[in-house]
Amino acid sequence: MTIYVGNLSYQATEDDLKSVFEDYGTVKRVVLPTDRETGRMRGFAFVEMADDAKEDTAIAELDGAEWMGRQLKVNKARPKEDDRSGGGARSARY
Repeated sequence: MTIYVGNLSYQATEDDLKSVFEDYGTVKRVVLPTDRETGRMRGFAFVEMADDAKEDTAIAELDGAEWMGRQLKVNKARPKEDDRSGGGARSARY
């Protein structure tokens, strides 16, 4: 499972997040998406932990917690929707 962490401070780093989540168990990976054009962090992250039960505990305890001056939004990440249509209807080509 992957954890979504939203409403992050733009100063947060992968190491910062890893440190917070390591209080709940082994962190396998932290991803901080950045804007393609500006290179700035987008204000959210994804965290993967080694143990699902510990992920659930981290979600329960960190959702709504204040960290770096922001109230975190922490929940199970939803699978990415594969929408490569470009946002508009296209005619089928056969």
